[in-house]
Amino acid sequence: MDTDGDDNANRHKEKMQKIKAARDRMKEDRQGEKGLIIVHTGPGKGKSSSGFGMILRAIAHGMPCAVVQFIKGAWDTGERRLLTTHFGDLCQFHAMGEGFTWETQDKSRDIAALHIAMNRFHPGMADLLIALRGATVGDVARNLSALRAAQKLAHRDQPSLDAITGDSPALSAARAMVADLQLWRAGELGWNELTRTALFHGPPGTGKSWLAQAMARSAGFA
Repeated sequence: MDTDGDDNANRHKEKMQKIKAARDRMKEDRQGEKGLIIVHTGPGKGKSSSGFGMILRAIAHGMPCAVVQFIKGAWDTGERRLLTTHFGDLCQFHAMGEGFTWETQDKSRDIAALHIAMNRFHPGMADLLIALRGATVGDVARNLSALRAAQKLAHRDQPSLDAITGDSPALSAARAMVADLQLWRAGELGWNELTRTALFHGPPGTGKSWLAQAMARSAGFA
């Protein structure tokens, strides 16, 4: 008779029973639904592999999903071909951006491309991603708090170009710049073809800041 073996089996069973009871309590406490953000960081850590694994799991359960690929946006990747060819009815695939930042070598251009790519799907998404890049949990919390406060201020009677009448040179230039950005966003205009800078000048109270805010809102940045 192997008493040692029986004792080990009983201890294992008791341990598993306790684990199951703890798991059951956890399930009971988590009946509500809520959003979840998962951030993977680090070089060569399988970030893309993990993300695409979650996408395929969602597809397998019939859940609509989307991929917004920024850094590798200029590549013709295998995962992009697979998802668009076989699962296009469930998964949207948007290749955005202009490639790796060490290739573009222009920080302001990269940030502008990020804003356009992210705000195409949800206004303010780019600001959220930047806020999440804090070095510590405390930094991220402060960034999110500041972002929330800024969003509350930004939603107060924001202007748009559609609400401004007239055909002054400044207004015409503003409309042209926003139209160019929309064409670039749709892939119908090259970055080098855009008018990317403007200088509004005039006495105080002539609407310079108002026009800039209207441009930002019409372009999807506000």
